[in-house]
Amino acid sequence: MATAHPVARRLSTSSGRSLTDILIGTQASASSSSLKLADGPVEPVKAEGLKHVRSRLEARHYKTPEFAAQLLKILSTLQIPSWTDTRIKPEAIVVRRVSGALTNAVFFVSYKNSSKVSTVLLRIYGPSSGSLISRPRELHILHKLSSVYRIGPRVFGTFENGRLEEYFDSTTLTAEDIRDPLISRWIGARMAEFHSVDMEVVSPPSDIPETGIWKPSVKTCVSSWLPYAHEVLSLPSVRREVALDLDITRFEKEWNIYLKWLSKVEDKRSGSAVVFGHNDAQYGNLLRLTNALEADEHRQIIVVDFEYASPNPAAYDIGNHFHEWCANYHGNTPHLLDQSRYPTFTQRRNFYTSYIKHSNHLGKGAEDPVFDTSDLDQIVAALDYQVRVWSPASHAMWAIWGIVQARDDLENSIAEPEFDYVGYATGRMEAFRREILDLGVIQR
Repeated sequence: MATAHPVARRLSTSSGRSLTDILIGTQASASSSSLKLADGPVEPVKAEGLKHVRSRLEARHYKTPEFAAQLLKILSTLQIPSWTDTRIKPEAIVVRRVSGALTNAVFFVSYKNSSKVSTVLLRIYGPSSGSLISRPRELHILHKLSSVYRIGPRVFGTFENGRLEEYFDSTTLTAEDIRDPLISRWIGARMAEFHSVDMEVVSPPSDIPETGIWKPSVKTCVSSWLPYAHEVLSLPSVRREVALDLDITRFEKEWNIYLKWLSKVEDKRSGSAVVFGHNDAQYGNLLRLTNALEADEHRQIIVVDFEYASPNPAAYDIGNHFHEWCANYHGNTPHLLDQSRYPTFTQRRNFYTSYIKHSNHLGKGAEDPVFDTSDLDQIVAALDYQVRVWSPASHAMWAIWGIVQARDDLENSIAEPEFDYVGYATGRMEAFRREILDLGVIQR
């Protein structure tokens, strides 16, 4: 399985602590830098239905015999399928690193002495990653999606600073793959299935609103992240022209005007219906199975990485995916979106048609709805308009996200960062302002 470019959507470690209260409402502590395997009984994580072992692994030691021995103990204690055989020797374990900095490292674990031992995916969290992402929430979502809906990888179990997941023999889609008409239809079908899950089933109990009315998480994220964006742009290392270009005070006014306008044009019977969204359907988070056995072709597409998964309008998630058509995280300027690559109406209609066919909240609600041409045209037109009106929200969220994530590079005066968060934020902010002008939200 190939993986996403390590730069894409990389999380800054220094900004993680200040974002904790925003995302999970608690101040998580960093893990110890000295991580030794501690003996401990397997403990079921009752809320998740997952086994847990009180052990730790140090990612930087993954090539050592000691790491292999510690890993084998975790695999066997968690009773990972095919890894409980007492004849398995640690020296025959192959650990291949495939992505991530030390803040979140991913490995493929296989056994070279027997093909009967299945490959698994090992994910080791870094010292700061837990302060940005609520791991219990992420695990709950992962477990529910895979066990109830067969979406995403199965989680076999967890240990103190990581987890073991199902391995998919697959390749990661590329920037060109998602433009392929057939693959785009498959993605549309899979997104519709994702949007059809019951939010109360996949969401942690603490996320379920007492009123029963789900609020779009994009609104919560933007409003909650704004104070931190102000802090970042107040750092001495921020160039004056950068602060002026981004102009957060101006953005706040524009954002509030946009939300007021949005409340008048959103159609909750169409694309503005709040669903459980992935919210980061970039090509690096979409896999294609190498040997698909499913009768339905579209099910060879596997969605992974659910850090941003949460309730949002369907049109928001679709529009966010369309913006990812403009990205190339493997190019010379991975922080820039090429707007000329945004899907044409013909390409969008191709996606919509498949999405509508597999959706249970649009159209007739049947598994294989049959529409006449006029019905389908009306549904497509309504959905496309809702995608257009929610499109600026995607730019806004990632613009503020980029500013907050730039803290580490700015505080350390890194002249040539691996990923230009400031440049990324500037581009998304420009796109937000351009789109609200085009929509007539504000006047020139």
